[in-house]
Amino acid sequence: MLNAGARLISIQDTSYPRRLREIFDPPLLLFAIGNAELMASHSVAVVGTRRPTPYGVAATERLSGDLARAGLTITSGMARGIDTAAHRAALAEEGLTIAVLGCGVDVLYPADNRKLYETIASRGLLISEFPMGTPAYPQNFPIRNRIVSGISLGVLIVEGAQHSGSAITARLAMDQSREVFAIPGNITSKMSWGPNLLIKQGAKLVQEWTDITNELPLAVRRDLVAKAQQRVLLEGIDPLPEAPAAPYEPVKALANKLLGRLQVDVPQQLDTLLETFEGVSSSELISALFELEMSGLVRQLPGKNFVKVW
Repeated sequence: MLNAGARLISIQDTSYPRRLREIFDPPLLLFAIGNAELMASHSVAVVGTRRPTPYGVAATERLSGDLARAGLTITSGMARGIDTAAHRAALAEEGLTIAVLGCGVDVLYPADNRKLYETIASRGLLISEFPMGTPAYPQNFPIRNRIVSGISLGVLIVEGAQHSGSAITARLAMDQSREVFAIPGNITSKMSWGPNLLIKQGAKLVQEWTDITNELPLAVRRDLVAKAQQRVLLEGIDPLPEAPAAPYEPVKALANKLLGRLQVDVPQQLDTLLETFEGVSSSELISALFELEMSGLVRQLPGKNFVKVW
């Protein structure tokens, strides 16, 4: 085990994830490779079919990247398809990711994910309850799904058939009192059956990353905002993505003025903001508000009203 760089974590260990300990049948032991501290981070699971449509992959990459950028850890199972897209999108944003395996942590599965496996081992976390060397038996994956949902604040279902592994994970998440989110899909596609059915049954319909973060506990939201503001204030990082060319500077300046104008408890309508900033076009104002929203510093309410986040 030491040769593989793995660490054994028991349920009595202080580093054992608190949320996972609270489920009905938590694993007594976890094998881990990578940064074990990620098990205590705020994570959201992103799962779906191994045979996604281009739409499913695009939606996964967009939302996983946005959530990682907002400070959430992306948890999935490193399977082909949606799982792989979720991990890669998080890593592309220099974010954090956890892969829960249905085999030993020293076993590469699927084989074509070798580069992803190595990247997660060095920059994220690989975990499994199965002993070292355990092959990827089919019956292992439904078992590991309870860890995917149990370690997370909520589960996002992208694509999957009615009785798919992602549907099993969603059911486990409900049993564990986790939030369940789903991306709606084309009603003519069998891959949309699972998430569309979940939405009919009460899962939160997701169109953008804030649909997920708005449902998280207040303490978690405040923590994410505090981390974003800390990066801005202490590390000297602009609240907006770095712009390589001068034309973006006016947008940054306007965004900083907007932060000083907006309030936490008093929504301000888009037209009112336009009247406040003379000489600013609607497209410039919308661009600045969009960038602030993507940075987690501003939230849009119904009716094109905006408030500053805590």
